[in-house]
This record gives sequence, structure tokens and C-alpha cells, in this order.
Amino acid sequence: MKSKHACRGQKAEWSKGRPCPAWLRWLGRRGWYGLSWPWRWTQLAWWETQGQAPIVVLFYHRVSDSPSVPWTVSTGAFQRHLDWLAARFELVSLNEAQRRIAQGVNYRTAVAITFDDGYAENCEFAIPLLLQRKIPVTYFVTLGPILQRKPFAHDLRFSHPPWPNTVAQLRQMAQAGVEIGSHTHTHADLGRIGSRERLWDEVVGATLRLEDLIGQPVRWFAFPFGQWRNLHPAAFRLAWEAGLRGVCSAYGGYNFPGGDPFHLQRFGAEEDLMRIKLICSGEPRYQGRFPPFPYVQPSSSAQPLPSCGGLQG
Repeated sequence: MKSKHACRGQKAEWSKGRPCPAWLRWLGRRGWYGLSWPWRWTQLAWWETQGQAPIVVLFYHRVSDSPSVPWTVSTGAFQRHLDWLAARFELVSLNEAQRRIAQGVNYRTAVAITFDDGYAENCEFAIPLLLQRKIPVTYFVTLGPILQRKPFAHDLRFSHPPWPNTVAQLRQMAQAGVEIGSHTHTHADLGRIGSRERLWDEVVGATLRLEDLIGQPVRWFAFPFGQWRNLHPAAFRLAWEAGLRGVCSAYGGYNFPGGDPFHLQRFGAEEDLMRIKLICSGEPRYQGRFPPFPYVQPSSSAQPLPSCGGLQG
């Protein structure tokens, strides 16, 4: 199995199937940022004066100084990310991001932080730091490995696969104010599932079980892998019918006021702070490049949804 998310943020920099060398990517990002800096920040200021400032949603997986899997960001880099973001933008929850999208007006660029999968080591540095700094975070967990107490399947090919969170850690995070979200039961590729029953189990069933375990409503769902090919229109419908507030993809894209508040598009974060700078300052190469996934939107999707405490199977 190919590395799950290792190249999500780098896909644009691949050419003819060969990865761009790390040194060249590092140099290219900085050169491009420097050349485009006046334009991008002028554009961002214009969007803000017009009430059309974007809401950027970032996703991380694992923050640790032990890089046992490629989708790891070091503790020092993560702190630098937060320092840079907090100095320039509003850091908001997914609920607040959804509200601004739905109301059609946003006068200051905002960023929401999310995590996928549920790695135990996130409780050692990343989550305590976010709580200390009062930065909202939504933490999406794949329930199966947590209940089975074994590493995620996509990590087994590495020599030292990291461990997932425990149920006790999820409860502690939820009680501390972390928004716990659902990320299926098995980290399934929902785009390849043809059975409605299986989709229900991965989207709704896993969410119900997670609610029971943490003793709090689960209001958000994130698609594993999160690219276009990994999404399923029926999964959007199931999430809506179950009462979830919204769903998140992972193929990139900005969320603008007046857009779809049920489906929030996300960018993947990497070790390099420059990628965060490029994304959050309105990277021109990314504008219009990630159109929303086509699904039949419920007629009332322009309004924020209620909590899913009343999920029905």
C-alpha cells in the first residue's frame, strides 16, 4: 500500500510520476513565496475588505519527534506553525468556520486546525499545547484500531508503527474541550464501497459507537484519505440524515463565505512552515484548482445543522 497521506500536499509538485527532490521543493517554495508575496497579501486584504476572506482548514496526523511514519510533524515545527498562524489569522473551530461560510460574510481570514486518525503521541505535546493556548481543534479518530489496541493498518509496513489513542485519552480530550470527530471504523476508502449497509456502518455506526465511548455528541465526520476518488455521494447523504453538522475532505481547497457549509475542504500540513505560509496567504496556484465534490445538497444545507446526539441507525 502506498503511503497514505505522505504526498497529499506534494501532489502538485510531482512530474511524470517522479517526486520533486526535497531540496528543490524547499528552494522553489521560498522563491515563489518571495516573488508572489506582494500580490498574495494584497489579494487577501481585498477579500477581507469585501467580507469574502477565506476560511482555511488544515489537517495534521501525528506530532512527534520520532518520525516513524512519513505523516509526522515535529514538535518544534508544530509550535512554529501555531506561532505564525496565531500572529496573522483568527484560529477558529469547525463550528465557527461553518457559521461564517453559511452567513456569507467573513472579514478576517480564519484557520481551523484538525487532526486525523488518532495517534497517542498527540497527547504528549500537540493537544496540551493547543489547550494551553486556547486554540480550537477537531480530532478525528478511526475507531477500530483504538478499540482493538493495535496500530493502524496503513502503518504496519513501517518498522516501528506508532500506537493509536486509548479510549481514556479520547475521553480526557473531550472533557478538556477538544471536539472529537468520526473518521470511520476501519479507515475505509468510502469511494470504493458499493453497499449502503457498509457505508452506514463506517459513517453512522462508527459515530454512534464513538459517542457512546466518550459520552458526548460527535458532530463532525472526516473521510479517510479524503481525495475525490475516496469520497462517496451516498456517504454525504448518510452523514446529513444522521444529523452530523458537516463532513471534511482532504484534497485541498479554500472555503469561502457563501459556499457549502456542510462540506469543508482541507489542506494537509507538513513539516515545512513555508507550505503553511503558501496555503494560508491565498496561494494563487490553488485557487479554483480544487472544486467542491459534487453531491446532492439538502435544500437546507445553507444553514448550520444541529448536533447529532440523536443519531438513528
